[in-house]
Amino acid sequence: MITDKAPTVSIQIRHVGPETGPIMGNDTMTGVPMTAKRTIGRVSGPRIVNVRLGDWPSGVYFVQLNAPGGRVGYAPFVLRPKHLGVNRVAVVMPTQTWQAYNHRDDNGDGRADTWYACACQHSARLGRPFLDRGTPPHFKHYEAWWLRWLVHTDKKVDIISDAELKRASGHELAKAYSLIIFSGHHEYVTTHEYDAITDYRNRGGNLVFLSANNFYWKIVIHGRVMYRITKWRDLGRPEAALLGVEYFHNDSGEHRGNWIVRNAGALPWLFAGMTLHNGSVLSTGGIEADHTTSASPKSTRVVAEISNLYGPGMTAQMTYYETKAGAKVFAAGAFTLAGGMRDNPRVQQLVANLWTHLGNDRTGQ
Repeated sequence: MITDKAPTVSIQIRHVGPETGPIMGNDTMTGVPMTAKRTIGRVSGPRIVNVRLGDWPSGVYFVQLNAPGGRVGYAPFVLRPKHLGVNRVAVVMPTQTWQAYNHRDDNGDGRADTWYACACQHSARLGRPFLDRGTPPHFKHYEAWWLRWLVHTDKKVDIISDAELKRASGHELAKAYSLIIFSGHHEYVTTHEYDAITDYRNRGGNLVFLSANNFYWKIVIHGRVMYRITKWRDLGRPEAALLGVEYFHNDSGEHRGNWIVRNAGALPWLFAGMTLHNGSVLSTGGIEADHTTSASPKSTRVVAEISNLYGPGMTAQMTYYETKAGAKVFAAGAFTLAGGMRDNPRVQQLVANLWTHLGNDRTGQ
């Protein structure tokens, strides 16, 4: 729905990923045109505009709206695959977390419709347009370059969202996918999502988490509103038991540090194609961080660390573990390997190694 006013508006659907060139700011989305521009005329109040989708691959798309005076807006959406398992690897977009960090006041009460606006609020409205001309929060740094890498390296992948995880069972996911990648900040999940991904792992499904602070809060969704309930660890389900690590601190990005390689010889395939050894620098990370706990699976290995990121002993840890069922689980432990896909060859190679080693595995069932 368009709610602004303009003497004339044109719309065009674009696909994020195949494009090239710079991304200029946090309020800019880039993509290749999938349709011709279509003029819809004057907009003078709330107006619903229908758009026709083509026979396109799953992915992140957006409707770009242009109006006189250089005015631009974006309406992003995730186009799901025709069915689960079109490809053996899935990447999940954190659409619920996008809305949690969306500070738009959509109901006009003077306060953003999210719990980040006030400690007294425990709900966030879904389906709201985003601020920054419609660009999801942190999209440039957490998703845009990652989506480009997927396309430009010809990765065969299903792009899905929280909506698909809310409907699929662990059994269905294990039949469909060898590997599920959570590339962004996947902080808020429902009970069904948590159960489905845990069951997927228990059936031998492989998981990769390229960021930090994932599966942290339990939410409940009623209609178009999600409610933040409590931390999963406070319900006796610490996220470290699934991810291998769990969130422990953030400082809004004031400190970043080097991921230093540990135990390189234990996982030679992970660092293949790179001249890395124990003590080598892989990349930089920070903002939010995870570490191992007593709930981490016993087979969890630390493969890199950002030592003393927030002070003595406050170390972010990158981990990997395997289960008796054959599942392989990797977690970055800090923000964000996905952002490093822009221009860091070592991060690109590490993620490519994970894709090869975990994405071609057919253990899950």
